[in-house]
Amino acid sequence: MALTIIFAVIEVCTFGLTTVWFALAALVMVFLSSLNITLPFQLLIFLALSALMLFFTRPLAIKKLKVGKEKTNIDSLVGMHALVTRTISEFEKGEVKLNGQSWSARAEDNSTVPEGTKCEVVKIEGVQAIVRPLSQTRQDSDTQTS
Repeated sequence: MALTIIFAVIEVCTFGLTTVWFALAALVMVFLSSLNITLPFQLLIFLALSALMLFFTRPLAIKKLKVGKEKTNIDSLVGMHALVTRTISEFEKGEVKLNGQSWSARAEDNSTVPEGTKCEVVKIEGVQAIVRPLSQTRQDSDTQTS
């Protein structure tokens, strides 16, 4: 029971989703200890339960709880529209105006994107925007709605 409490306290302090599995295995062992099982075999069961829960359920819990992945302001730029202010080519980075700031940029497919083209930000890599030119029909509809 002491191990259950110790591992639970450690988990509460770290939020790493690691020691919680040891706490759960220790809790199971509280009930199994009432059986006449020798200490070495109890330790083996504890370690096996902990390892199984850690390797099989931790990835699922992390995915569901989204632990360790914090969204930043940069993530909000993906999907926004940008205007090419310096031509982007296959061999040279260009520049886009995005959210009122200038960003170095390259095309997603390494194509040439002329100055004045509206683009969509596909992702941000470091301090560089990866963009995709908007289709001509989409650009026309954007200018009509503005």
